[in-house]
Amino acid sequence: MREYGYKGNIISFEPLKDAFEELRMTSIKDNNWLVNNYALGDENTTSLINISGNSFSSSILNMLPAHLKSAPESKYIDKEKIQIKKLDSIFDSFCKSGNKVMMKIDVQGFEKNVLDGAYESLNNIEIIQLEMSIVPLYENETTFVDMINYLDDKGFKLFSLENGFHDSHTGKLLQVDGIFEKSK
Repeated sequence: MREYGYKGNIISFEPLKDAFEELRMTSIKDNNWLVNNYALGDENTTSLINISGNSFSSSILNMLPAHLKSAPESKYIDKEKIQIKKLDSIFDSFCKSGNKVMMKIDVQGFEKNVLDGAYESLNNIEIIQLEMSIVPLYENETTFVDMINYLDDKGFKLFSLENGFHDSHTGKLLQVDGIFEKSK
């Protein structure tokens, strides 16, 4: 975001200890970037997160064979206990009423859980960017069409799509990033 000229506040949430430390070190010189060492979800609780060999495929959810087949390096290698918070329980400590908020969700199949925990917060969010699987990659994830319908019901319309994760063997697109804007 900084490379594109954005100078406002960035608030990041990263539950994994090692990834959080890397994020903290990256953000340390940026006074407008606050990092938090917990996940967002649909309840305030603790959970185990599966740590993948490539780190960025780590998820609270179990990985499905389609994901592992297309990216063997994403195999789970460990688990870590993490804290989860509902966005509704912390939103007011980070954002003021009237702020224009964009929320980017990159949570490996846990997107709907994050959104369910943001029921009230969505009233203050203008743009949402999130990964959507075209084919199921994680157990119990909400996939592409259902996520579009879910966000439409919440008052957000699909604005744009960006290519995402694909099967390196077949070239088949497995995931896209959807950008949604609040209906006027």
